Amino acid sequence: MNLKNESQRLSDSPVIPASQSLPEITIRALTLGVILTVILAAANAYLALKVGQTISASIPAAIISMSILRFFPKSNVLENTMVQTMASVGEALISGVAYILPALIILQAWQGFYYWQTVAIALLGGILGVLFTIPLRRALLIDRTLRYPEGVAISNVLKASARNEKTDMKSLTMGGLIGALISLFQTGFQILTDTFDFWVKPFGTTIYGFQLGLSPALLAAGYIVGINVAISFLVGIVIGWIVGIPILSSIVHVTDASTANDIVMSLYRSHLRYIGVGTMLIGSLWTLITLMKPIAQSIMASFASLRNKAKNSPRGLRTERDIPINFVFWGLIFLLVPIFILIACYIVPNTSEVSQSFRTMLCAFSAIYVLVGGFLFCSISAYFAGLIGSSNTPVSGLLVSALLILCLSVLAFFSSVGGIKGHELFGVILAIGSGVIIGVAVSISNDTMQDLKVGQVVGATPWKQQLMLILGVVVSAFVVPPILDLLYNAYGIGGVFPHPGMSKTQMLSAPQAALMATIAQGVYTHHLAWSMLGIGTLIGLVCIIIDEFLKQYGTRLPVLAVGLAIYLPMNTTVPVVIGGVLSYLIQLGLERKYNNKRIENESKIASHRHRGLLLACGIVAGASIMGVILAIPFAIKQSSDALKIMPDQFAYLAGSLSIVVTLILCAWIYRNVMKKVA
Repeated sequence: MNLKNESQRLSDSPVIPASQSLPEITIRALTLGVILTVILAAANAYLALKVGQTISASIPAAIISMSILRFFPKSNVLENTMVQTMASVGEALISGVAYILPALIILQAWQGFYYWQTVAIALLGGILGVLFTIPLRRALLIDRTLRYPEGVAISNVLKASARNEKTDMKSLTMGGLIGALISLFQTGFQILTDTFDFWVKPFGTTIYGFQLGLSPALLAAGYIVGINVAISFLVGIVIGWIVGIPILSSIVHVTDASTANDIVMSLYRSHLRYIGVGTMLIGSLWTLITLMKPIAQSIMASFASLRNKAKNSPRGLRTERDIPINFVFWGLIFLLVPIFILIACYIVPNTSEVSQSFRTMLCAFSAIYVLVGGFLFCSISAYFAGLIGSSNTPVSGLLVSALLILCLSVLAFFSSVGGIKGHELFGVILAIGSGVIIGVAVSISNDTMQDLKVGQVVGATPWKQQLMLILGVVVSAFVVPPILDLLYNAYGIGGVFPHPGMSKTQMLSAPQAALMATIAQGVYTHHLAWSMLGIGTLIGLVCIIIDEFLKQYGTRLPVLAVGLAIYLPMNTTVPVVIGGVLSYLIQLGLERKYNNKRIENESKIASHRHRGLLLACGIVAGASIMGVILAIPFAIKQSSDALKIMPDQFAYLAGSLSIVVTLILCAWIYRNVMKKVA
C-alpha cells in the first residue's frame, strides 16, 4: 500500500459505521445550531462588506459545538456534525448575499436592504444551493482527485474528539495554538502581515516583482491539498503575475496610480482578473463536461434507490441515504414560481418603457436561467470545495461568470427588438437581481459539499445533514437582512450613505458588489475588457490540452486551479503553493527515512503523514477561529485597526518579520512530522 492510499484509507474510515445508528437531530443540536448560525452570520457580515471576504465558519462551528456538547454525557460525534452543518450555513449565506446584493444600493436602485425581498432572495437561493448538491454528492465524494482540505480538517477534529485520542488532540491543539497566535499577530496586533509586496520599474514603464502570501491558514490548506494543486497554482501565478504583469504594464498606461504597487493592483483590477475569469469560464465548461457522466450515474443511483424503496426492497446503507431525488426534482420545479414572482414583481422596476409582454418574457427567462445556470455554477462551486477548500473557492469569480452570461443573454434579447439604448438600468437590475439568487446558491452549495464530506468521514446520515442545512438557510434568511441593514445605516456602502455627514473613512466598500455593478454596467455600455476574457479563454484551452496529455502519465494540471491562480491576488495563492511544496518535501523525507525498510514500516509512515495532516488541520482551525474572534472588536470599534500595536514608523518591518515567521512555521511542521513515532 502506498502513502497516498494509506492517507485515503485513514480519512475514509468513518467513526460511526453505517450499521450503527445514533441520535443525530436532537433538541440540543437544533438549539445550539440556531444560536451558532446567527452568531457566525453576524460575525462575518462586517468582513464581507468591508473587505469582500468571509472567514469559513465550519471549523469554528465544529470546535464550539464540540466544546459545548462535551458537557452532555450522552452527546455523540454525529450530533456535533449536525450542529456544525447547520451553523456553517450562516456564514455561507451572508457571503452569497453580501457579494452581489449591495450592488443595487450602489446603483441606487434600492435605498437599503429591503427586508422581505432580501429574505426571499436568501431563502430561495439557499434552498436551491442545498437541493443542487444532492444529486452531486455521490459523484463528487467518490472522486479521488478531490481532497476536501477543510472538510478533512473538520472531520479530523471531530474524529480525534470522539475517539479521545490524546496524541491526535495534541497535534490538533499545537497546530491550533500556532495558527491562532500567528493570525492574532497578523490581523489583530499587525506586528506581522499576511502579505509582502515587491514591485519595481527598472526599465521604463515595465514592472517586475512578486507578492508573497504569508497566511498560516492558506499554507496549511496547501499542505492538505498537496503538490498537484500547488503546481497548478504555480503555473497560474507564472502566467498571470510573473509574465502577465510585466507585459500588461508595458502596454497599458495607468493614470490613477503613482507607485509600482498601485499600478500592479490597478492592472489586476482592470485586466488581469478578467483573464482569470476567461480561463475559469472555459475550465468550468470543460469540468462540467467531464462531470456529466458521474453526475448522471449519481442521479440514476438516486432513482434506483427510490425504486427499491417503492418495491419494499432492502434499503441501502444509512450513510448513503439522501433526500429522495423525486422530492429534489419537484422541489426545484416548484421553486421556479416564487423565483419568477420575486424577479418580476419585487426586484425589476415596472417601467413603462419596456412592454409588459417583453418584460414578462425576460423575467421568465431569468428565472429559468437561475435554475439551469445555477445548477451548472453550483456544480463548479461544489467541485472547488473538494479541489481547494471552501475558504479558497473563488465565489466572486463564478458569480462574475454567471453574471456575464446572463447580461449577454439579456443584451441579445434587447438587440432583437431594437437595442438596449435607454434600457441599461433595467438590464443591470434584472441581471443583478437574478444573479444574487445564483450567488447565494453557489455559496451554499460550496459549503454544503464540504459539510457532506465531513458527514461521509464521521458516518453521518446525508438526508439528515441536508435537512439541517435547509433549516440553517431558513434561520439565516430571516436574520441576514437586519444585520446588513444595520451595517449599512452605521457605515454606508460603496460610496452611498444613508445619512448626511457620515465618515468616508469608515465606509464599507463592498468590493465584490462594486465589481458586479461594474461588470453589469460594462456589458450594456460596451466598456468591458473583452480582449482579456479572450486571452483567458485561450490559456484555458491550452491548459486543457496539456491536462489531457498529462493524464496518460498519472498527473494532472486542473485548468480551474490555473484560472483561479490568475484570478486571485498572488498573496492568496502563494501560501497554498508553499504548503503543497512542504508536503511534497516531507513525503520525500519519509521515503528517504524508511527507504530500506519501507514495507515493514508502512504503518509508521502513515502515522507520520497523519500527524502532519492533523497539524495542518489545527493551524486552519486556529486561524479561522481567531478570524471570527477578531471580527468582534473590529465591528465594535468600527475599524480593522482596533487592536493594532505596531507603530507606523516600524510598519516596514512587518513584511520581513512575517517571512521569517513563515520559514520557522514550515521548519516546525517539517520537524514535528518527521519526529519518531511509537
